[in-house]
Amino acid sequence: MNGHFEFKADIAVDDAGIITGMAWPFGSPDRVGDEIAPGAFKSAKAPLPLLFAHDPSQPLGAWDTVGESAKGLQVKGRLLVDDVARAKEVRALVKSGAVTGLSIGFITKSASARQGGGRVIKSLDLVEVSLVTVPSHPGARVTSAKSAAVAIALAEAINRAAAALKR
Repeated sequence: MNGHFEFKADIAVDDAGIITGMAWPFGSPDRVGDEIAPGAFKSAKAPLPLLFAHDPSQPLGAWDTVGESAKGLQVKGRLLVDDVARAKEVRALVKSGAVTGLSIGFITKSASARQGGGRVIKSLDLVEVSLVTVPSHPGARVTSAKSAAVAIALAEAINRAAAALKR
């Protein structure tokens, strides 16, 4: 299993905690040279966990809409600002500009080598989208973790976020 995380700065949040953003733009590789092809997100289904910094112990809400546009993966969700204290704090950080990025957590299903290094990811299982800090290179920063432990932690995060939403 491969886990790969990427974020781009293109998010907005309102007072009620409704948040939108571009979770992955098409057409350019990340720092390790990986590029996600249009159509790779076709199996993505909402709701998805909305985490802080890929930390499974910090679910903040859920992404209610997840879908591809011509530009990339668009997401819309809600921070549980009335029920989760950390979500209210993170909303303030987003509004202030201290947290400006989105990062996706996924497991690669199909990929091929990319000329110049990295991969072209053609199919994946999207498991979460996180709010993250310090985007760089027009809003991109990558943390790569390629192990089963990442997939297990993400699965646990999904279960915790689903349980929080049912309350």
